[in-house]
Amino acid sequence: MNVNVVAHLVRIHINREAFESSNPTTGEGLYALADIPKHEELFREVGGDQEDQLIARDATVIHLKEDEHFYSQKTITILINGEPNEVEGTHVSFEEVVKLAYPVPPSGTLIEFTVTYRHGPPANPKGTLTAGHSVKIKNKMVFDVTPTDRS
Repeated sequence: MNVNVVAHLVRIHINREAFESSNPTTGEGLYALADIPKHEELFREVGGDQEDQLIARDATVIHLKEDEHFYSQKTITILINGEPNEVEGTHVSFEEVVKLAYPVPPSGTLIEFTVTYRHGPPANPKGTLTAGHSVKIKNKMVFDVTPTDRS
């Protein structure tokens, strides 16, 4: 049996801009449609408590729904020592978290920082972040940054 799939156009939104896309399409097609830079990833908004879906930049077939929303960079609010901080992207580094927690570093000769986190995405719900590493983040993820003087 020969089945022909006929694509039709649907309106979707990428980074709050409306586009007409063939349906079905591919990840490559969506990245090209909105001219998403090579260093950015594209996400399909899912809603609720579910994590938004990463769209691979490849030939994987994607079925669209009318007025569906996608984004490539989203501001995420993370809590650092109880204070909300807006960050862009899907990951944050140890160094970025420490700088947000202490824009003016504490005084002392050998200050070291301990960074722990909780309420993270399923890939890393809680743990310790160490110098030179980064962690995947989600909205309202909590970080605790503690300075220690090792003198």
